Amino acid sequence: MRVNSARLGIALGSGSARGWAHIGILRALEQAGIVPDVVSGTSIGALVGAAYASDRLDLLETWVTGIDWWEIIRYMDLRIGGVEGERLMHAFRERVEDAPIETLLKPFGAVATDLHTGREVWFQQGSLLAAVRASIALPGLFSPVRHQGRWLVDGGLVDPLPVSLCRALGADRVIAVNLNGDIIGRHFSGRPSRRLVKNPLLGRLITGWQTLSGNHAGMAAPALEAESGEDDEPPGLFDVMAGSIHIMQDRITRARMAGDPPDVVLAPRLAHLGLMDFDHAAEAITAGMDCVRRHLPLLREVLDLPDADG
Repeated sequence: MRVNSARLGIALGSGSARGWAHIGILRALEQAGIVPDVVSGTSIGALVGAAYASDRLDLLETWVTGIDWWEIIRYMDLRIGGVEGERLMHAFRERVEDAPIETLLKPFGAVATDLHTGREVWFQQGSLLAAVRASIALPGLFSPVRHQGRWLVDGGLVDPLPVSLCRALGADRVIAVNLNGDIIGRHFSGRPSRRLVKNPLLGRLITGWQTLSGNHAGMAAPALEAESGEDDEPPGLFDVMAGSIHIMQDRITRARMAGDPPDVVLAPRLAHLGLMDFDHAAEAITAGMDCVRRHLPLLREVLDLPDADG
């Protein structure tokens, strides 16, 4: 829906597995008659945004709500330097065909980070899948991407919530979807070994990284140790990595929004989902839809939309 002929944009933020909530956000907005004209995304937001801008959101939703841990593990092709991501991108390509970004149904942009300079890189044209692959290259998980002479990594390092890019693409009003608003300290259990035992992907990843780095003895015992009864058990590798990413992205998001505030911020309740809970897509989608429904009065007021009964 156009708002007084203004172009409405949506900025889809980073958040790893919590990013499936973007699907629910977009679904509920459309059900309410709010259809963004412009889409920008960072990391998982770029992946979902690419599907939405390509009119392939149905195919993406069917895929992610049907995968389990063992299928996710098959996508994780461990190599020196991280997960290559080729199997994952092949699966994504089967649902969302590659195309020049400038030919999509909606203006779309994705954010990546130049590993050498630390500057953000905006993808506004060229290969859609190349843009998504660069934007999701989370350090420590996916290997960096070589593009036009630069090594690129996850855009969440510099711009977890791409409001500025959304405006640059032509949006007059911007809805920002912040996936990291309630996660600082909330998903830190203090008992990382318990989660690793239950989570086969984390176990496989940490074992693979130890093998690649030659560190077999120093990390394997505490990381895969059975549940401890000690409350002061030190955080494990994934708790430290996830907690650090959460803190970094929360602080950067706050700073970026202070400089370029969106018109509306939607923050679904996702603290119960961890960095790698990709098999919980249905929960995340539901949380996204619930968030929109809670904020519909605010959306209608700020975007100057008529009430549902009017």
